[in-house]
Amino acid sequence: MKLTVKGENPIERLLLALRIPPVTLVDTHMSFMRARAIMVGTKLGIFDALAGAPHTALEVATRCATSPGATEKLLNALTGSGYLRFHGGAYSLSAVSRKWVTTDSPSSIRDKVLFEFVEWSLVEHFEDFVRTGKSLDIHQTVSGEQWGLYQSAMRALSGLATPEIVRRTPVPKGAINMLDIGGSHGYFSVAMCRRYPALRSVILDLPTAIVHAGPILAKEGMGERVVHRAGDALTEDLGADAWDFIFVAQLLHHFDEASNRAFVRRVARALRPGGLFAVVEIIRPESPEDGGQLGALLDLYFAVTSQSGTWSIAEISSWQRDAGLITKKPILFRTIPGAAEVIAFKER
Repeated sequence: MKLTVKGENPIERLLLALRIPPVTLVDTHMSFMRARAIMVGTKLGIFDALAGAPHTALEVATRCATSPGATEKLLNALTGSGYLRFHGGAYSLSAVSRKWVTTDSPSSIRDKVLFEFVEWSLVEHFEDFVRTGKSLDIHQTVSGEQWGLYQSAMRALSGLATPEIVRRTPVPKGAINMLDIGGSHGYFSVAMCRRYPALRSVILDLPTAIVHAGPILAKEGMGERVVHRAGDALTEDLGADAWDFIFVAQLLHHFDEASNRAFVRRVARALRPGGLFAVVEIIRPESPEDGGQLGALLDLYFAVTSQSGTWSIAEISSWQRDAGLITKKPILFRTIPGAAEVIAFKER
């Protein structure tokens, strides 16, 4: 998936083909203004106010307790951005806003959009990072409120791909014990255990994550079948021959190569013979010439915020093989562009 500039009419498409318009202004100025407008519309409840029926700008302002004149400006910006429609003096939701940013939508990522206010300040460190090479460590610096936003955001994102991940992950027949490392909110474990009635899962995550993720997991009503265990993935004793299935999603990009190699060795030791180790990650292209805007941008983002970055399929597979595991063909997901599940088994 790649963000790009696209003409809205034949003349604009011709001009773009001739490389006349300053596309960099769209990539920068217009992009950050559009992003902020969508974020503000989400935070102020603009989209939820329109979820039931179309309304005028004054009606929306009344519902959201905002300034009528300023609200109309925002509504027009969101209309021009494709997030609202305008007809007969009233504004209504577009298909994209109804699906992704309304609270009651089954596909809503509203909580992730709200966390982007925190991420907005994080990306301001790009310049300092490039100048100095010094990273932030958001897991050590975020506040309690931000931890809550982070957990809600990760839960919202997990809903996008979990059905496909659960359907396509080759869980060993007869698996009973699952370890979900870094799984915080627990939705992956919940979905796996619902699909496999005999499966039980332990979610290993940092104590501060569990404080805010605990209430999210409790809402799923899984009781003792899915539980939290506080610990650091890099130092916690995972046991030996203890787990049928170890699942790690969007975690390895927080660790450097040496840490990941050591971590995967500990995972291999903890697996029972025939057990599965599944890694879900946004994948960095093997080479910059291969494209991959999403993986490359997130590589920079995670380097700034977690002192590491995204990894290639080849790198993750090599760690698994070096730990004595048998790698299989990776799974490329349709619902997470740029992501893959890199899987390996422990020999029986």
